[in-house]
Amino acid sequence: MSFNIGENIGPYRIIEQLGQGGMATVYKAYHASLDRYVALKVLHPAFHQDQTFITRFQREARVVAKLEHPHIVPIYDYSEHENRPYLVMKYIEGDTLKARFSAGPLSSAEIEKVVNSVGSALAYAHKQGILHRDIKPSNVLLATDGVMYLADFGLARIAEAGESTLSSDSIMGTPQYISPEQAMGAKDLDAGTDIYSFGVMLYEMVVGQVPFSADTPFSIIHDHIYTPLPLPMEINPKVPESVQRVLLKALAKQRADRYGSVEEMCKAFTNAWSEAGVPMQGTAITMRPGSLKGAQGAKTQTGSEKVINVGQTVAAKSPKKKRSGWMWAAAGLLLVLCLGVAGMAFLRSVRNLNTAATSTPVVSLPPSTETLLPPLSPQPNQTPGQSQPGGPGNTSPEITAAIDAVAKNPGDPNAHLGLALAYWDAGEKRLAAEELAQSANLAGPTNRDFFAKAAAEFKSREAWIPAAGMELRLVSAYTGENLPKNVEEDFHEAVYKAAEDKEMPLFVFFERIDSANLPMGYIARGRYSLFNGKIEDANAQLNNASKAKPDMYEVFLLRAEIAIKTKDLNTANNTLLSLSSDLGAPEWIRLFANNLLSTIQ
Repeated sequence: MSFNIGENIGPYRIIEQLGQGGMATVYKAYHASLDRYVALKVLHPAFHQDQTFITRFQREARVVAKLEHPHIVPIYDYSEHENRPYLVMKYIEGDTLKARFSAGPLSSAEIEKVVNSVGSALAYAHKQGILHRDIKPSNVLLATDGVMYLADFGLARIAEAGESTLSSDSIMGTPQYISPEQAMGAKDLDAGTDIYSFGVMLYEMVVGQVPFSADTPFSIIHDHIYTPLPLPMEINPKVPESVQRVLLKALAKQRADRYGSVEEMCKAFTNAWSEAGVPMQGTAITMRPGSLKGAQGAKTQTGSEKVINVGQTVAAKSPKKKRSGWMWAAAGLLLVLCLGVAGMAFLRSVRNLNTAATSTPVVSLPPSTETLLPPLSPQPNQTPGQSQPGGPGNTSPEITAAIDAVAKNPGDPNAHLGLALAYWDAGEKRLAAEELAQSANLAGPTNRDFFAKAAAEFKSREAWIPAAGMELRLVSAYTGENLPKNVEEDFHEAVYKAAEDKEMPLFVFFERIDSANLPMGYIARGRYSLFNGKIEDANAQLNNASKAKPDMYEVFLLRAEIAIKTKDLNTANNTLLSLSSDLGAPEWIRLFANNLLSTIQ
């Protein structure tokens, strides 16, 4: 159930919907008694089934509401309407810093304002124990009265250990601005992650482009984790050496090597400009979005973005880019951020990809678990970017045929799916991910037959991550309708089995699973934690799932797996015997239980 235009929600009258994301929808509303517009941020219905979640969200909202700073979007109120919790925030007329970037070089005053406004807001929040975790230009609002605001603290994670339980072990962030530790799923995030993201913004302002940009989010995230920072002076010779030094430190891969605080970084940045004799003039450091190698396509400001009070934007399509070779067929297509939801490929990722959305640990897996991606770091005797066998440098007949099919029918999603499968069969997992993203984008969000076919193809290969992504797309295509039983069972199977792979959160966001089926989101997090050696977290997520839907078969299956891991073989045996003999259980549950039984008997 959504709020309707013209409807009264408490004292607020809904005027229009401003944006919608994975966890919330934002509306513009009118508060008659105070004669002002406000913004309402409303949690999606999928999150209403668990009172524990609501209680934690309310607790965190109260803490964030205490952030009283002239450059942070204020929260006015927290309430519920027909059991739907919502936040009331200041409605801001204006534009985003992202849109301003697209309009041309920033002036000296503008650059200084970004450093001072965003820096002071972040420093204040950190002192209150709150991280932002999604610093990016579209979350910086430029109000018509000239005030600059840092937005979207509404779902921020509290920094103190144990306080944040809103979305355990899920990654928030945007690929171009995400820190390496956040991209890898680190749980012990601190101010260093915001310092890195803010450093990316500074880099973009003075160099003219973000440090890492590619056609797929997974490639960008991989670069943040492993690729050395492109030297600012090599990309833009006008960058002063002293400023380059600041950027190198702010964007160090290791947190300990960065600045100790936001204040320290801002002071170093402004001192560097003074030392170089550059009076912070945007004309001295040419901003050329979209024109430099690796730059993101710039958007025209007119009609391209609509600003909302929490830093979200409704973005127009990016301009087309030229590509070489067979990849020209994909020109002009926006890659889906997650194959289950927004086109993510295989790494750790994020909540949001500069759309209207509100905004994803690398450990050893058991020997029996097959890692679905090649190692992210170069292999011995292999230079970065060198093709693996079966790739473009050593193309198989199947890949050649599939490439030809794409060239003949560049707009056919089935042709791209065929190429994705050919790459997958050849061991080229990354190329497979890119092509599958292309095919999903071409198919459109309501093409159930395509998503069912794609999911079945990858399921037959026991490729559970892409299968889960396609199943999630299929489930999303049934929004507002009853989900067929077979679709629901296939979705549960793919998500459950994908969750044991360490790359899963970068390909299928936990938040999107939550939106489709919150109990299954808990199960996915729990199993992922289990296979990453986090038994306590696994038990916590299992407890959440049990409270939300105690009779769900996956609850018992995960309980049995945790029991095996903790050597409680009696509990595991009894639970698995019950599941394997339950004729009402889905076939895959019975088979899975039988297979587990064979390992402990």
